Amino acid sequence: GRGRGGAAGTSVGLRSAAMAQTGGSSDLTAQGAQWLQGAKEAVMQMTKGEKKDEDESYSPFQSLQKAAVLQECRCFNDREINPRKCISILTKILWLLAQGEKLTALETTEIFFGVTKLLMHKDQQLRRLLYLVLKELKPSPEEVIIVCATLTKDMNSKVDLNRANALRVLGAIIARTDPTMLAQIERHLKQALVDKNCFVAASALVSGIHLMHVNPEVVRRWVNEVQTALASDNPSVQYHALALLHQIKRQDRLAVSKVVASLTRTPLKSPLAHCLLIRFAKAMMEDGGSERDRALFDFLEASLRHRSDMVIYEAATAICSLTSVAQRELSPSITVLQLFLCSPKPACRFSAVRTLNKIAMAHPMAVTPCNMDMEGLINDSNRSIATLAITTLLKTGSESGVERLMKQITSFMSEIADDFKIVVVDAIRAMCLKFPQKHRLLMTFLANVLREEGGFQYKKAIVDTLLSIIARVPEAKEAGLSHLCEFIEDCEFTLLSTQILYLLGVEGPSTQEPSKYIRFIYNRVVLENATVRASAVSALAKFGISIAYLRPSITVLLQRCLYDNDDEVRDRAIFFVTLLTGLDSGATLAGKSAQSLLLEPLPVPLAALEASCREYLAAPTERPLSIDDVTIDAEMLAKMQKEATSKAAAASEDAGPAADAPAPAMAAPAEEADLLSRMPEFVHVGARFTSSKRVPLSEVGTEYEVVCTKHLYASHLILAFQLNNTLEDQLLSSVTVALDLAAVPGLALETHVPCASLPFGQPGTAYACLRRLEGVPVGTIPCTLKFVVKDVDPATGPTDDEPGYEDEYQLEELEVCAADFMKRVAVLDFRAAWESVGNGCEVVETFSLSYNSIRQAMEAVIDFLGMSPCENSAAAPDDVTKLTVLLSGVFLGGMQVFAIVNLRADSNRAVGMRLTVRSSDMTVSQFVASSVA
Repeated sequence: GRGRGGAAGTSVGLRSAAMAQTGGSSDLTAQGAQWLQGAKEAVMQMTKGEKKDEDESYSPFQSLQKAAVLQECRCFNDREINPRKCISILTKILWLLAQGEKLTALETTEIFFGVTKLLMHKDQQLRRLLYLVLKELKPSPEEVIIVCATLTKDMNSKVDLNRANALRVLGAIIARTDPTMLAQIERHLKQALVDKNCFVAASALVSGIHLMHVNPEVVRRWVNEVQTALASDNPSVQYHALALLHQIKRQDRLAVSKVVASLTRTPLKSPLAHCLLIRFAKAMMEDGGSERDRALFDFLEASLRHRSDMVIYEAATAICSLTSVAQRELSPSITVLQLFLCSPKPACRFSAVRTLNKIAMAHPMAVTPCNMDMEGLINDSNRSIATLAITTLLKTGSESGVERLMKQITSFMSEIADDFKIVVVDAIRAMCLKFPQKHRLLMTFLANVLREEGGFQYKKAIVDTLLSIIARVPEAKEAGLSHLCEFIEDCEFTLLSTQILYLLGVEGPSTQEPSKYIRFIYNRVVLENATVRASAVSALAKFGISIAYLRPSITVLLQRCLYDNDDEVRDRAIFFVTLLTGLDSGATLAGKSAQSLLLEPLPVPLAALEASCREYLAAPTERPLSIDDVTIDAEMLAKMQKEATSKAAAASEDAGPAADAPAPAMAAPAEEADLLSRMPEFVHVGARFTSSKRVPLSEVGTEYEVVCTKHLYASHLILAFQLNNTLEDQLLSSVTVALDLAAVPGLALETHVPCASLPFGQPGTAYACLRRLEGVPVGTIPCTLKFVVKDVDPATGPTDDEPGYEDEYQLEELEVCAADFMKRVAVLDFRAAWESVGNGCEVVETFSLSYNSIRQAMEAVIDFLGMSPCENSAAAPDDVTKLTVLLSGVFLGGMQVFAIVNLRADSNRAVGMRLTVRSSDMTVSQFVASSVA
């Protein structure tokens, strides 16, 4: 564009000059104007060309073909090497490999031998690219020998840069291809570990860290050299030496503790190494359990006074993330993080407010002193810092400061992206549940931002927040429903509209003025798409079912939908019109009333209902199908548990994997028990009374992992055993848990439901149904896992030819205790309930418990009794010395039981307890009181 524009301007100027020479002076003005116009056009074309070049993104590797690059590689064999050309070709090869381009074995070999020839050249830039290419090419085992021979020369080079790069490349290649070749270069690596050049020593240490994963026996022999490198003055060498030393000794906890203890007494010169040491010290404190090493904690506190911001932040984060850390122990860390909030460095401000945000979840009162500093960060130019500051303030703010904080947030919300807005909305939800009296202010704010522009995820977060507030704060229901009704008038998201319509159908009939919601719902029938119209029809029908005086009007509205264009809308309209018309005559569906069938959750899964309908259609009987006849088999239950596990794992993926969790995650005990009563083997047990916590019968990581859940019924006890096979070469079948009931005479085995198949890594379930003969049987039951095992080749899978053989595996004993017969039911007014029972059947016992703190003793006693704390009496600080806990529960048979637990710290390892139990039966009171002994 510039060339053509310049040529055009030049030609115009030449023509104007020629005409000026031959023509008269009268044409001079016109010729000059023409020349100026031509110059302007040329400049305009040049400017357009420059803008076009700036706007277009140019890549030197665009449309690069692998075949063309391989063709260019032939220049590696030229007699006269052109370094600049070879560098360009090597860069193209690296770019192709980074894009995922695959090279065949022949292509890799050709490039490899060409690259090895280039190692003869002394150009330093070329050599550094050669090292990168050799590391990325993944040579074959035969070619690794040539690499070793070639790079060994570089390891003996006088150029430190070549030595260091050769060590790193050769270590990476050996770790990836043939770890046994490490012995050939071990001497060079050990010498490099103590080399005077810091780059060489650090490269050798990094290679050792990578090789530790593939050949640990050889690397462990370098411990003396690594300890020598640890004393280096260079920060990089010291950091990598500490990392490698920990890798070498990590299997020996005592050796690691000695290293950490010695280094905590001698200051490290490298801030990175100091940060790494802080992490090791924290890990050791966590492994130590309840007895925390005071010397290590003092080291963490001393690190808060380090001159490096990096070390200070690492120490503060370590202290704040300790398990069961007391609020007084957090104080020094909070003070340091508060100083970081005023730092001119954005990284320091961000790290501090991010850590304080996490602390606020567990210790909001500890973060309160930082609120004034965080309020200054609301207007920070970094929107991430501002968002974290606001969410932390929402978690730690007081009730009196809510209005002022919401005014600041209102102007802030329009300046941030949807991702940050979602974080703020989640924090507002937590604040509303914390201060329910402020629900009007917070819901008004949410309703206002709901009407503003935003994406689906942002709007969904606001709607979910409003739904949570409506469910948890009864006073907010009508205001919340009104805000949602106004939102669906202009809602463009079908999923949100159907979700809100469903809520209106469930909650709307129970409001003070249900008729005002009819207009909003019927508008959706007129104006929306088929999916929303179908949801609106169902919501209208629920109003008609629940409210008799609105039923005729609802029927008229539904009759207008009988001729809808969509099949689903018409079918629903016909169904509900027929149902509402026959409702006054007492018509039923599947043995249930319309109210219970449509307004209450189904007592069985839809899959089980569908299976029963198919069976009934295949073999119909004179007796109509009733929902009470629907059963669920063990296979369907296991499938549902697997789906629930997958959903739970997907929901908690952002939080990270839970530590020390058993491999097979199962559904909640209550949900599982409700499904158990629908199994054909257990339909006779009746309604469930309560379910216990999961009790592991084997350790995590053993050959077979077994976890038991106890479900109590009127006269039966169902034991559900969750099973997991951790052996890849075994397939288990007919898996049962044999129970020795001799020690518990009040129980008798009624039936077993075995797990048909238990492959590797796929959880399964077996059941045992025990009948309670008399009284309340307690004791321990020896358990043995019995099964038929088949040997399996992991590569080919199981074969039908293998018959298998019977085997068994000893499990830990299962304890049936008093808490299994108690349902956790809290009462609102404990004192009134306590006095109403009277002291006629009161039992008082005193105990001395061996626990380190009041909180540990309280949690253990609540588990022993199986009762629920009342009036928030179990919420106590960690350093309390006296505590009174009010407990309530319902004993088997429906008898209300109350208990008052008075705890007193007698010493560091003893807690005194006075237990007072009341009920309407002295036998029950004595049984409950004796359960703690």
